[in-house]
Amino acid sequence: MTFLFYLFAALALVGGIGVVVCRNPVSAAFSMVLSFLGLASLFIQLDAFLVGTLQILVYAGAIMVLFLFIIMLLDVREEEKRRFPVISFAGAGAVVTAFLVLVVLVLNRGGTAGRPLPALAPTESAQSDVHRIGELLFGTYWFPVQIVGVLLLAATVGVVVLSKKELK
Repeated sequence: MTFLFYLFAALALVGGIGVVVCRNPVSAAFSMVLSFLGLASLFIQLDAFLVGTLQILVYAGAIMVLFLFIIMLLDVREEEKRRFPVISFAGAGAVVTAFLVLVVLVLNRGGTAGRPLPALAPTESAQSDVHRIGELLFGTYWFPVQIVGVLLLAATVGVVVLSKKELK
């Protein structure tokens, strides 16, 4: 299990680094999908099957299809090769150093590291979280869910209309 954790964590990190490093927007989007898949695998290892599945369906599926659709529609070209000033590298180095110092401070603090967490208290109902979320989304909050769907449809139609090229 520890090997799989490191494998999926490395997958998520490599995907995140690919998002930042890739100059081509389509390659960056695919790197983000790789990162989402690594995160979903980590959630599934934590027995958070609903969150892992939603991570794959919503983020790696729907959101990334929308990103790729907009990238292709706007005809974004590969960014030109440009030189970055030295101050940019100095700022990036300062941020990385501060992050590493924080990681070391957190790891040295100890706390609950190495000790198992107490078991969760059982709920009074036998319904699962998925069942309760489904009841809320499609029962109590069905109207706001429908409104969000209509807003997303209107935004997609708006992007298509705004990006439509004029024929001369």
